[in-house]
Amino acid sequence: MPLSLGWLSALLAGLLCAHVLQTLCFPYFWRDFFFLLKVVRYGVRLELSSRLPRGVRTVLDRFVQQARRIPLKPFLIHEGRVHTYRDVELRSNRLANVFLEAAKLRKGDCVALLMNNEPDFLCAWFGLAKVGCSVAFLNTNIKSKALLHCFHSCGATTLVVGSDLVECLDGILGSLLEDNIQVWAMKSQSEHPQVLSLLDKVEAASDQPVPAALRAITSLKSPTLYIFTSGTTGLPKAAVITHLQSLKAAAGFWAFGATEDDVVYIPLPLYHSAASLIGIGGTIELGASCVLKKKFSASQFWNDCRKYDVTVFQYIGELCRYLCNQPESANDGVHKVRMGVGNGLRPDVWREFHGRFGNVKMCEVYGSTEGNLCFMNHIGKIGTVGRSNFFYRLLFKYDLVKYDMARDEPVTGPSGFCQRVEKGETGLLLSKVSSLSPFFGYAGSKQLTERKLRRGVFVKGDAYFNTGDLMAEDHEGFISFRDRVGDTFRWKGENVATTEVTEALGQVDFIQEVNVYGVEVKGHEGRAGMAAIITRPGLALDGRKLFHHVMREVAAYARPLFIRLQVVMETTSTFKQQKFQLVQSGFDPAAISDPLYVLDYQQQSYVPLTENIYRSIMTGERKL
Repeated sequence: MPLSLGWLSALLAGLLCAHVLQTLCFPYFWRDFFFLLKVVRYGVRLELSSRLPRGVRTVLDRFVQQARRIPLKPFLIHEGRVHTYRDVELRSNRLANVFLEAAKLRKGDCVALLMNNEPDFLCAWFGLAKVGCSVAFLNTNIKSKALLHCFHSCGATTLVVGSDLVECLDGILGSLLEDNIQVWAMKSQSEHPQVLSLLDKVEAASDQPVPAALRAITSLKSPTLYIFTSGTTGLPKAAVITHLQSLKAAAGFWAFGATEDDVVYIPLPLYHSAASLIGIGGTIELGASCVLKKKFSASQFWNDCRKYDVTVFQYIGELCRYLCNQPESANDGVHKVRMGVGNGLRPDVWREFHGRFGNVKMCEVYGSTEGNLCFMNHIGKIGTVGRSNFFYRLLFKYDLVKYDMARDEPVTGPSGFCQRVEKGETGLLLSKVSSLSPFFGYAGSKQLTERKLRRGVFVKGDAYFNTGDLMAEDHEGFISFRDRVGDTFRWKGENVATTEVTEALGQVDFIQEVNVYGVEVKGHEGRAGMAAIITRPGLALDGRKLFHHVMREVAAYARPLFIRLQVVMETTSTFKQQKFQLVQSGFDPAAISDPLYVLDYQQQSYVPLTENIYRSIMTGERKL
């Protein structure tokens, strides 16, 4: 008996020691393990289901299944009107029948969809998918030749356009018709004889489902969507979205712990992957409800959340900063929102958001539309986009490599291969292309697809997807976004990360929004720092206060030498700040109508940038 008690005591002591050691040295071990186990189980289930005799199951199949299981549950709430799962199912059936009978669409055709956020966007999308068509989501902000480029790059034979966007076709309608492209408008009647009306035919169509064989697929890797990248320069590229990618994205909310009882708020445009794949796909996967906004409104956001009992919301870019910039209210903390899912949330905004609106769990997701790698910040550590560990690296191969900013390319050693960075150092994120992490590329251009790959990274013949993002991974495995390769610039022999400077300037009380970039200066190598800022309502730029803050918080080489005071900050449709035009316009006061300021060490302030000061800089008389 004493011997048994001795062994039991030793065992308990050993377990206690192991627990203490694990807690001290590997505090996130079990949270990592169970989260990754959950994700892997989902992936295995996808793989096994694709091999069953009944065929591959898709997001659309899941929607049809949910419409049968919970037909009367609200699926979509738009401008106060509730659309149940059955409502959307029946209307998408009507549209599918019209596409089959009137439009003569056939399985395998590609159809472009140009619509704002509205229920019929989903009904048309699902209706086309039921016929077996792939769908290209067109950015509603793109006009003229760029729109024509998007249309042709995905090989679409038909265009479905929203009733409020028909005028966007001015100037290109003739070109579309010359190419024998069908153009259908979501209207009961069309003013243009060659633009066909949809709604009158939908009302007369049957709501019975079209044959399920039309939407059946044999491989999860077959394309289902084309989503255009929203780059700030150049023409958009049509990223190929497969059923596999759609299903993975649809599991995002579930992976973070959302359930069918949640109400999801989607204020982002459906033509981007965040709203369509993660938002709508995630709502369908859960069997939840979603509130769809035509356009994000900071002033209406919290009222909407309270009105519809929202529990989960999507964000991207500076959306949360816009919320923080709204006038404070006694009701700021009165809501049921418990989770936000998105990307691009800066640490300073994250802290301010928590302090003002409560401890909402912010779930950062890192990954591009076309990329083959995803990070998920399931721990919730402020300022990080995700977390890696031994188990994750076994499944998903990625590396951070040294990058030469001056030459704008990765650093290679004597062997010609890339060099990995040390823990904590910033490097270019590359993700290995493999059967487990495929890269499907862009439609219509093998050259564009190949340009996103880097071959021979560590061994001859390997291939990695080039994210174009500079990241850092700390000793605990937390991954932080540093900057885009094109946004980072060099000044006085040092690399300047615009995101770090932006965060520092954002701490100044009179600054509401800031966009940091580099401009060329005659006679100097690299680019000098410049910041476009918007001041908070009722406050003005204080050059002396800004000077002392910059001296205290920003490294000497990274300090903005020039300030451009703006009224409106130009952004993309997903709230990404536009830098290209700012960089191109430089800092010439004769060519820029916005007020400009220059850093003046003698006056210890940012002072107005006059034409005389500008000339002295260009001639080299004034030292920077």
